Parts: sequence; structure tokens; C-alpha cells
Amino acid sequence: MTAPLRLGTRRSALAMAQSQMVADAVAEASGRQVDLVPIVSEGDVNRASLSQLGGRGVFANGLREALAADRCDFLVHSLKDLPTAQPDGLVIAATPSREDARDVVVTRDGTPLSSLPAGSTVGTGSPRRIAQVLRHNPRLEVRDIRGNVDSRLARVRDGELDAVILAAAGISRLGGDLGGLEAEYLGLGEWPTAPGQGSLAVETRADIAPDILHALSQLDDDRTRIAITAERTVLSELDAGCHAPVGTHAALVDGDLRLRAVVYALDGSRRIGIDRTVPLDPGYARGPGSGNDADAADDGGPIARATRAGQEAARRLLERGAADLVPRESTT
Repeated sequence: MTAPLRLGTRRSALAMAQSQMVADAVAEASGRQVDLVPIVSEGDVNRASLSQLGGRGVFANGLREALAADRCDFLVHSLKDLPTAQPDGLVIAATPSREDARDVVVTRDGTPLSSLPAGSTVGTGSPRRIAQVLRHNPRLEVRDIRGNVDSRLARVRDGELDAVILAAAGISRLGGDLGGLEAEYLGLGEWPTAPGQGSLAVETRADIAPDILHALSQLDDDRTRIAITAERTVLSELDAGCHAPVGTHAALVDGDLRLRAVVYALDGSRRIGIDRTVPLDPGYARGPGSGNDADAADDGGPIARATRAGQEAARRLLERGAADLVPRESTT
């Protein structure tokens, strides 16, 4: 009897929910049972602020250690929490189709963020979101919070906070129930989100059995991989951590890759932005499971073009003074 595949995941309700989605898809692609293996990450036990934790891979390191030690066969990460440097011996086998990349402001009565009265309290642990909140409504008081989605929503419901900011994809993956609270979805043009937000990464060992790697690769979505390549290249080239005040979003529109990247001062007082549009080769998006090796090896392929778009965007941001705004992080 063929042994089940083991999927390593964080223990939070959101991580377990999105990992189960991937497990079901891998089971269908491989014809094998997939069991979840809950793993505790540093970010789950270290309650320090994200601005203090920086880009050290606190949500990924424990999982990667378990993978390298053969305690599991593959991992599922929220891509926005994954450092841009890929460890030796590990590979991203798939980036499944991306969900909604937007942020959501959740309040009790639906008051828009821009209309919340002076002194209203908004909870978020993300330096990027803190900067964006203060830029959009400097009258607000931002509270640096941690915790899972349910606990954050409870703090609004109970009146401890007037609003929290969450990822739309996380709300969707947990079923979309806000328990009577109201949501304001923020447009990506004025409110670009973390590189890779809304995307998952399926990671495995480079020496995994070819049949397992093939099954995982069936989940890959070219459109998602191209977009997140551009976004994460910006972050890497800026030498900024995963939780730096950098917002990026890339999308494929009518054969073009459209990339927006913005760097914020931590207090929201300044921002530097850039927009890039790069034409892609015909047939750039072949759909899930089509693989990406040819694109990665072809200097003219869409993955290479997305990489160059991210590099050029970062270069222009640095020329305009972005280095003065972004905390540098050598361990992204």
C-alpha cells in the first residue's frame, strides 16, 4: 500500500484551511492520500511586533526545518510571509491560482477608513498597513496587534478596536463570515498590498521523488507565478524584509504585465511609487499544471520578463530615494 503524502502546515485555523484545500488538490492529482502535519513556527509563539521580527522567515523557518528533516513531504505557505531568498535544497513546486489580493477594513458599522473620526483605533501588525492607514487618515490611532483572524475580529466586535485590517484572501478561505461586522475592500491602485498577498506557495525538497514533484506541479498557475515573480523581485532588489512598508501588485492584462510598487515612510508621511507595463510573449498563460521550466530558462520568457520588470521598478524606486524609507534586511 502506498504511504500517504505528508503536508506540513502551521497550526492556525487559516493555515489549516488553506493547506486542506491544497491537500485535496494534491490527492486528486496524485491518487494518494494526503495527511496534514501541524508544525509550530517561530511566528506562532513569538508575540513580538512584526516590525521587530522583520523578514527573518519567522512563519517559514520551522516548517522548512521539518521538511529538510523529512518530517513531511511538502509545505504550504502564505506567500506574503515567505522570504525572497530560496534555501538550498528546497524548491517552490507550485503557486496555485491566486485569490483576492486586496486588504479589507473591518468595522462594526461599515464606516469607510477615510471617514473614521479622529482618535478611532485601527488594529494591524503590518508596518506597510500602518503606514497606509496613517497616510489615508492621519487622525487615526493605530494599535500594533497580533493574533488570528477570529481574535482580531472579536476585538472589533467587543469594542476594543474600531477597525482591523485583514487580507481578503484569508477571510475568503475561512468562509467569509465576519459575524455581523462590515467590510470595506480597498482598491489595489491606491492601496497595493504585500508582495504575493493572496497567493500560496507549495514547497518541497529538490530531491523529492519525481512522481510527487509532478503531482505538486499540477497545481501551478502561470498567471500567478508571473505576477508574484515581479512583485517579490521588487522586494528582493530593495533588500527589504517580508514585513517592510512596501506595497506591490502585478496583474496580467491584455497580454501585458502591469506592475505597481510603492514604498512608504513608516509614519505614512512620504511615499515613492512606480508603475511599469511590460509586454509578454503570446501564450504567456497556459493554465494550471503547465510548468515553468522553459520560461525560467528562456531569457525572453514571461518569467524572465517579470523578473526584469521587478528589477527595473526597484532600481527606479531607489533612484528616487526609497532606500531612505525602507529598513534594509539582509535575511529576506
